[in-house]
Amino acid sequence: MLIDTNHSVLVVGDLILDHYIWGSCERISPEAPVQIIDVTNESFLLGGCGNVVNNLKSIGANVSLISVMGDCPTSNKIQQILSDIDVDSKYIFQQSNRFTSKKTRVISSNHHVIRFDKESKDDIDENLQLEIINLFSEILNNFDIVILSDYGKGVITDYIARQIISISNKNNTKVIVDPKGSDYSKYKSAYLLTPNKKEASLATGIEIIDQSSLEISLKKLKSEFNLKISLITLSEEGIGIYDNEVHVYPTTAREVFDVTGAGDTVISILAICIASGLDIQESVQLANIAAGIVVGKVGSATASLDEIYNYHQNLNSEFNSYIENWGQLSEKINALKGKKIVFTNGCFDILHYGHVKYLEEAKKLGDLLVVGINSDKSISNLKGKSRPINTLSDRANIINSLKSVDIVIPFEEDTPLELIKYISPDVLVKGSDYKDKKIVGAEFAKEVVLIDYIKGRSSTNIIKKIMNNEKNN
Repeated sequence: MLIDTNHSVLVVGDLILDHYIWGSCERISPEAPVQIIDVTNESFLLGGCGNVVNNLKSIGANVSLISVMGDCPTSNKIQQILSDIDVDSKYIFQQSNRFTSKKTRVISSNHHVIRFDKESKDDIDENLQLEIINLFSEILNNFDIVILSDYGKGVITDYIARQIISISNKNNTKVIVDPKGSDYSKYKSAYLLTPNKKEASLATGIEIIDQSSLEISLKKLKSEFNLKISLITLSEEGIGIYDNEVHVYPTTAREVFDVTGAGDTVISILAICIASGLDIQESVQLANIAAGIVVGKVGSATASLDEIYNYHQNLNSEFNSYIENWGQLSEKINALKGKKIVFTNGCFDILHYGHVKYLEEAKKLGDLLVVGINSDKSISNLKGKSRPINTLSDRANIINSLKSVDIVIPFEEDTPLELIKYISPDVLVKGSDYKDKKIVGAEFAKEVVLIDYIKGRSSTNIIKKIMNNEKNN
């Protein structure tokens, strides 16, 4: 089941800025019985249809976006993030009297404390709706599939939805929809919808409590809204579909940390799979795997192709030390309680003797060596767009093959701070070049040990040597 990412996807929907305030709580306010959060970090992520775009970019798809934003600081931040992930904003319209949606979440020690929103939810101006449909008609032939990501913030109006579906059907282009509300009539004749169980129950008037009610609901969705395929996401139970018969594909999530954005992941993977020519059963299985990966992460997350393929490959494996999310990591560590855990991290772009000796020395410090490995995106942020040389899958599996290594887990951030915080290792290992420097995550480990590197051994030096030889030849 291989996904061909050489397809173009057009996303139309509501842009949202997800703002996370991270911290910890050790006090209760004397002013009121509420937590006092000591803020340690803030982060900004694309939400709404922006998270769909981000998911598609994470698997290497060609993606463009039609949306509407207000004239506000939130819009400027979203524009910056889109530029950072190389998504063109030329199809984004501006309406001056709107506030682009911003959701601020406070997270204390990985627990969601509170959320507050600032946004406009009225339908966008009628003139803008006409402009969007005119643009859509002009550019549709450049795309293989269309996603309507409706978050109920006013972009996917009744007129917009009906016109996009009608124009797309005339051009034999499939439209898949993440719906909102209880009236799905505006999505009539789409290829498929991706409501969750609660949303489907509201739309059909059928409470989904068992296999029989699920089947009735799926069939009603398909017939009433003239869908090619009927689909309902079932949270921890997986995904149910009806084409000619009902199938339920169980979830692959090992442990759920945050369901934020899981629906965006499902629709993104479904879109690129369908555009790749995979049948609906294969598409749903891969979408389910991707959703299982992202709910094992905190915040609106994405799943890379490497993660999806490796998760799929390892589903039936009794033990594999290359794991992809915190849920799987929790399983491994909990099964080895009482063991002394050693943690280190690195890019390990080109494995060399220095790496091998360093990891061997690290393993001697405890019973279980956990190696955090930078994702491809993380390495590019740190070392430039020409890196990494080797993909995450290759790097992780090579490290995994070493006798000294017990667990390999990727991390998306530039530093492994949150990963170290979650593991709370007995020993945190870094290279001796960190002497007299601040070590990320040191406060979450019982002990920090510095290990000498073998002089002159580094991936950067190997790359320079190869480039110099090529120049000389």
